[in-house]
Amino acid sequence: MPAAGRAPANRLTLDATIAQRDDLRYTPAGLMALSLTLHHVSEQPEAGGRRRVDCEIAAVAFGETAAGLARLPAGAALRCEGFLARRWRTGTTLALHIDRYTTPDDITD
Repeated sequence: MPAAGRAPANRLTLDATIAQRDDLRYTPAGLMALSLTLHHVSEQPEAGGRRRVDCEIAAVAFGETAAGLARLPAGAALRCEGFLARRWRTGTTLALHIDRYTTPDDITD
């Protein structure tokens, strides 16, 4: 349980490429929205060894973040930051809600 006054942790940073991107759309409230599928490949340490990870994750962005991502082509590399939430309000699958991203030219490790 988090300390009083502190929000529970729910942040994800993921290096990925855009596998698929829908067209920019607008919510009923007039907010720009974009749905994407991100593809991630890496090797991660696990139980004293290395595990190859190759997966896709649903993602969504809103506002100016959505507008910026809509200008990028499929295959573009990104470092995405955001939080996990239900993909659909009544569903059980998760999506990464991207609230910040950088392209390789912007990434400094």
